[in-house]
Amino acid sequence: MQYSQFIAGTFRQGAGAERFAVINPSTGQPLGDYACATPEDVQAAIDAAAKALRPWSRTPAYERSTLLRHVAVLMRERGDAIAAQIASELGKPLGEAQKEVVTAAEMFEWAAEEARRIYGRTIPPRGAGITQTVALEPIGVVAAFAGWNAPAITPSRKISGALAAGCTIVIKPSEETAGVALHIAKAVQDAGVPDGVVNMVFGEPGAIADQLCASPQVHMVTFTGATSVGKQIGAKAALTMKRATLELGGHAPVIVCDDADADRVARAAVATKYRNAGQVCTSPTRFLVQAGVFDAFLESFVQAAQTLKVGDPFDAATQMGPLKNQRRLHSIDRLVQDARERGLTIATGGEHIGTEGFYYRPTVILRSSLDCDAANIEPFGPVALISPFGELSEAIAEANRLPFGLASYAFTNDVQRAHRLAGEIDSGVVCINEWQASLPETPFGGHKDSGLGSEGGVEGLMEFLRVKCVRQGVQA
Repeated sequence: MQYSQFIAGTFRQGAGAERFAVINPSTGQPLGDYACATPEDVQAAIDAAAKALRPWSRTPAYERSTLLRHVAVLMRERGDAIAAQIASELGKPLGEAQKEVVTAAEMFEWAAEEARRIYGRTIPPRGAGITQTVALEPIGVVAAFAGWNAPAITPSRKISGALAAGCTIVIKPSEETAGVALHIAKAVQDAGVPDGVVNMVFGEPGAIADQLCASPQVHMVTFTGATSVGKQIGAKAALTMKRATLELGGHAPVIVCDDADADRVARAAVATKYRNAGQVCTSPTRFLVQAGVFDAFLESFVQAAQTLKVGDPFDAATQMGPLKNQRRLHSIDRLVQDARERGLTIATGGEHIGTEGFYYRPTVILRSSLDCDAANIEPFGPVALISPFGELSEAIAEANRLPFGLASYAFTNDVQRAHRLAGEIDSGVVCINEWQASLPETPFGGHKDSGLGSEGGVEGLMEFLRVKCVRQGVQA
């Protein structure tokens, strides 16, 4: 992989003296490096997007749709190469990486369909000779920021939504998974999307964010990442009256009622919890299990976690790869050490694996206290907390205790309980008896500190559009 910037339809090296190394988390060794973007590089990307905006926004929706569909075709055709890049840069097992590429391609396919369905409306007038129409227009140049944990899905969601709406985009994907994003840029270029419509820059995140958020040529900011950073991005966008869509962190609760099949739910929970080594914003983390099935659930969960195969992402038998970087490894270890110091039981895991790479054993903290760090800080790693509850009201209160509300899960065979859980859990997504929190066709976004706005679905596309009301009369 030749790492570079992608500006105005050209792959080129950044002009900065500082270089950034992309690390293989399985080995801790570099995969390559690149020169970081300078302020001049970022401005060139902004200028390119601004120049391309008018012709792209006037491109017929059917033509935009065709180009987006072509991007999806190319991503599917190149799926093996993109998946291998994900496995190398992120450490995600190859089978999971291949599924991510399919979902990323589906983002473009969904957006391609919706590009043709951006409808306005006519409002009945109060008097004769007047027409009142509502038009939906592209909001303009979009500045986008994407994290490393879903390196194909997140950039694809932002790029496809912006382009479907008729916007152009400058996106700063994670520097740590730059190669995956550049595969998407290559597909965009080869599909025939005009130069300047999509631009990618990599470099010092804070400086790039400041420049994009301050630019009068940028009209919207969309960010996926940590809550602390997202709040800063949102504040910067507000200073220049930019719309901001923020998909931030979570600490997803899972409520398991005593009428659920504890063994079945536990085994499925392990597969979901430790997917991508728990480095998923919707990852189930706080398992609240009703007392009647607590012991059965715990036994099945721990046994399943202990049998997970942790290892090389390219080994077909691997079920969980490494953490992304040394920072994640240290962060997870600190959470576990804090739990130990508070006298909590580590039912399994709780240790670094091997001497090469950033591997950590799947971990279960039993009956966590509310004051332990793991119960309050998003682990974003292979740590599950399992605690019992008595009455359903207790579990709902705990589910809503934290200032997060991205994804939540609940399992029950009682219809009344299901309706109560869906209505009383304060979360952008509530999954009842299933684990899929986000799809291209469904809106995805958080409540409280988990974000603003939606991505995906019709609601996500609307974020990239502005409303114009036109009233027209007949001149006397």
